Amino acid sequence: MDFMETVRRRHSVRAFQVKPVSEDLLKEIINAGRLAATARNIQPWEFVVVRDPETLASLGRQANYGRFIGSAPACIVVFCQDTKYYLEDGSAAMQNMLLAATALGLGACWVAGDKKEYAGDIRKQLDAPDDYKLIAMMPVGYIEGEPSVKGKRDLADLIHWETF
Repeated sequence: MDFMETVRRRHSVRAFQVKPVSEDLLKEIINAGRLAATARNIQPWEFVVVRDPETLASLGRQANYGRFIGSAPACIVVFCQDTKYYLEDGSAAMQNMLLAATALGLGACWVAGDKKEYAGDIRKQLDAPDDYKLIAMMPVGYIEGEPSVKGKRDLADLIHWETF
């Protein structure tokens, strides 16, 4: 699918089929994250792929709005070294990965990390170094059923020309 169609079709998916996602597809998604824009080309990101059912369940229990992580076949956890623009860089990587998952026929969801009370616990659980921040977790898999898709604001309602 072309880029704009991928953007239009991307939405948060919270229900997954009981079907594994291949290592090749996971690498392709992470490669899209690796290619994201990054301030001063620092590339502070590291990606942890979680496929172990017990670890997935643990991540889901800790994430107050991410319980469904436990039912995903995989979760890509994004950490960034604590640099000046770690959050912007990690967020750019996450957006690229969400779009890549959509383009590859998979569903995914952005589960917050950086400002959540569980961020430090997840960093420790996954053995990330102390100077790394949890940016987000991205459960990914084949979509189960028809996800509910909420509409977006109309372009005419939010675009401003020259001034606000």
